[in-house]
Amino acid sequence: MIKSRIIGTGSYAPQRILSNHDLEKIVDTSDEWIATRTGIKERRIADGETTTDIAVKACKKALKSASIPPDEIDLIIAATVTSDMIFPSTACFLQSHLGIKKNIPAFDVSAACSGFLYAIDVADKYIKTNAAKNVLVVGVDVFSKIIDWHDRNTCILFGDGAGAVLLSAEKGNRGILSSHIFSNGHYWNMLYTPSNICSSPFKSSSHSHKCEEPYLKMEGNKIFKLAVQTMGEACQEALDHNNITADELAFLIPHQANARIINATAERMGLPQEKVFINLDRYGNTSAGSIPIALDELAQSGRLNKGDLLLMVAFGGGLTWGATLVKW
Repeated sequence: MIKSRIIGTGSYAPQRILSNHDLEKIVDTSDEWIATRTGIKERRIADGETTTDIAVKACKKALKSASIPPDEIDLIIAATVTSDMIFPSTACFLQSHLGIKKNIPAFDVSAACSGFLYAIDVADKYIKTNAAKNVLVVGVDVFSKIIDWHDRNTCILFGDGAGAVLLSAEKGNRGILSSHIFSNGHYWNMLYTPSNICSSPFKSSSHSHKCEEPYLKMEGNKIFKLAVQTMGEACQEALDHNNITADELAFLIPHQANARIINATAERMGLPQEKVFINLDRYGNTSAGSIPIALDELAQSGRLNKGDLLLMVAFGGGLTWGATLVKW
């Protein structure tokens, strides 16, 4: 049976580091306050680099890791909510910047922090239906451009970065075992970023309204409870679907949103800390980039072995969430 196997990983984060001590000079906060409540010590901030710039660097590393030339890619999927333009898509820019000459499909997926798992789900279905053999998937976000840097409740949480994987069709039992993605649009106003495009010559005065500032809005306490609940349920569904237990997992690779959310999810699953990969202390929440960045770091660390079971789980605006089980 054909499976989608991850044959290459890559990641990139901007060079500029914004520490908690740096944030003390911007908003009323402290290193201790941030670290205690979030687990974050520093994050990377794009300085003169675009979403496409960051994504390209991660993709090139993934292609090098997979030993696949760009022209062998059949499909590009970019998970992002911070593309450089309304259109073209980030994926189309990647096709151009990677020098891919053949005409292939390339498109973006918008699912906020769950975007990478949504994109993986789509890529897996392309491969299993023989519509593509090699698929490049990248999760990338530059949240520094949609953050209100005067809002201490949100500006402390996010960073910029990208992670990419190369999925290839292979026979055998290694690869994506199952993917489970969900959404509930009734809760959209708990986590969103409004557009600043709100003018039109055809709007009547009765329908005119003041534009909201184009900054991320979040109801943190409500998000925390829903994230722990839905991520736990998604993880359990993935385990049950494959008739395995949490004890059989080599690693849980969660979306790097908040240490308290990660720890609560792991505790709910009965997983020891050594099986939970965490790097948000150095990157913060990079949205769609967080899971692929973590996966690449784990792969490059030499801690993964052939046949290891990896469970990736995320939660994001939409609201969206999901879990993907992979046999390495």
